[in-house]
Amino acid sequence: MIHSLTAMSKGDELDRRFRLVFQVDEGGILLREFLHAKGISKRTLTATKYDGGDIRVNGFERNVRHPLQSGDEVLIIFPSEEPSPGLLPEIGDLSIVYEDEALIIVDKPAGQSTIPSRDHPNGTMANAVAGKFAKERLPATVHVVTRLDKDTSGLICIAKNRHIHHLLSEQMMNSGFHRQYIALVEGHVERDQFSIVQPIGRKDGSIIERIVREDGQFARTDVEVLGRSDIKGHQLTKIALTLYTGRTHQIRVHMRWAGHPLHGDDLYGGSHGLIGRQALHCAMIGFLHPLTSEKVEFRCDIPLDIKRLTNTDIKQTQ
Repeated sequence: MIHSLTAMSKGDELDRRFRLVFQVDEGGILLREFLHAKGISKRTLTATKYDGGDIRVNGFERNVRHPLQSGDEVLIIFPSEEPSPGLLPEIGDLSIVYEDEALIIVDKPAGQSTIPSRDHPNGTMANAVAGKFAKERLPATVHVVTRLDKDTSGLICIAKNRHIHHLLSEQMMNSGFHRQYIALVEGHVERDQFSIVQPIGRKDGSIIERIVREDGQFARTDVEVLGRSDIKGHQLTKIALTLYTGRTHQIRVHMRWAGHPLHGDDLYGGSHGLIGRQALHCAMIGFLHPLTSEKVEFRCDIPLDIKRLTNTDIKQTQ
């Protein structure tokens, strides 16, 4: 498979629509079936056909019922995408860890929302990414693959088109998308390593809070203790957490269920005093790249407000 964003002439403008090129190894298959086998969803294929995309075989436009032969070259040009009315492009600071034609990995600071909401319509990570795309005249909108709470810092994965978003979402549903977090939790966690496999659902009567409940969605969090400390009367444990699912507030809910809520997380029982937010940071994202199928990992540094609570001058307890 060949993938490219190489500009092509389109009237007086440059065509920067996302495109993929495939080589057909074996004939005897319809174009529709071939594209489905390559991960192109029915919804994406419909949008490509009717919303300004293009499908070509050996340089000629073909419909999805076209029979393919061995050696054919299939080009699919995805339609341009426009940001939704609720996502206004803005010029903002972005800490970009990685970027290619398919996706972008951004290190989000604590205090910034991932996407706009009624309470935070502007200044979000998505607004800034949309502004970047607009400045570069990239015909793409922002597809957030992984979200972080406003007060959680760290890595966010954003797809540049609906097809890449679909492929990454499929990985996440099948536990092929791993994220590692660093956190400070209340108390001294006894076990050095363990897994929390508890279903998570919405708390009755709340639109925000989640709880462990039998009828919730499957969720798994692996926990590893990195150190235990006593700081200004607070017993804390520094832990690394690996997520295999992406439920809302998963780490916060699981650690409260385990009896060790995040320090600073007043929604789920954490105390304040040492940090002005929940002490949680997404330090690593790993997955199979949707275009190459190669395993990729991206990392970022722990922010200063968490790092200063884990300095070597803090008394460590075993």
